[in-house]
Amino acid sequence: MTSSRARLAVLASGGGSNLQAIHDDLGARAHEAPATLALVVSDRISAGALTRAADWQVPAVPLPKERNHALGELLAEHDITHIALAGYLRLIPADVVRAFHGRMLNVHPALLPAFGGPGMYGQRVHDAVLRAGARITGPTVHFVSEHFDEGAIIAQWPVPVRSDDSAASLAARVLAVEHRVYPWCIAAVTAGQISLGADGTVQGRPAYDFDLFAPEPRHRHPFAG
Repeated sequence: MTSSRARLAVLASGGGSNLQAIHDDLGARAHEAPATLALVVSDRISAGALTRAADWQVPAVPLPKERNHALGELLAEHDITHIALAGYLRLIPADVVRAFHGRMLNVHPALLPAFGGPGMYGQRVHDAVLRAGARITGPTVHFVSEHFDEGAIIAQWPVPVRSDDSAASLAARVLAVEHRVYPWCIAAVTAGQISLGADGTVQGRPAYDFDLFAPEPRHRHPFAG
């Protein structure tokens, strides 16, 4: 690992399946990986994400809600340059959001700006999609701003809603796509291929790789020409 690599912190509240996807993607890139997984933080001491990190010998730190204010200090202690939120349910302190402007990403399990905002996370999102009768959903990767789910959008990928879907079945298919899209976006941002411009727009969008993004690589993106 070279010193020029970004130092990535992943913040997760749950089992860490997106964390696993990020770890695996960086490992697969080997010496070409633009980032090192340098820290995993969870607001839940029993979170599976912390166990995964410990197994990889990555610093794994529980940060209960009463110490949420100490997040900035913890990130500085580990020389973190970029942050990825992976199902992290705790509000990020405003000073951290400002300090990591353009260097903090989140993945949301719906096509923003629909089905976003305070209280819209996890199963609640998929329930809302089904209640609304939406025919397309899917993950959105975006830069984090000081407002819930309103940061500039980096990438989205459509997932059809089936007539027999439950919230659980829909969630599983969206999550499978998250595991492909999110690591790709993290790599692109930490490599400097994608950035947040001074005007608040996303700069430098590399072409999507259909084989990488699609859950079933032989099937083209439904909106592809």
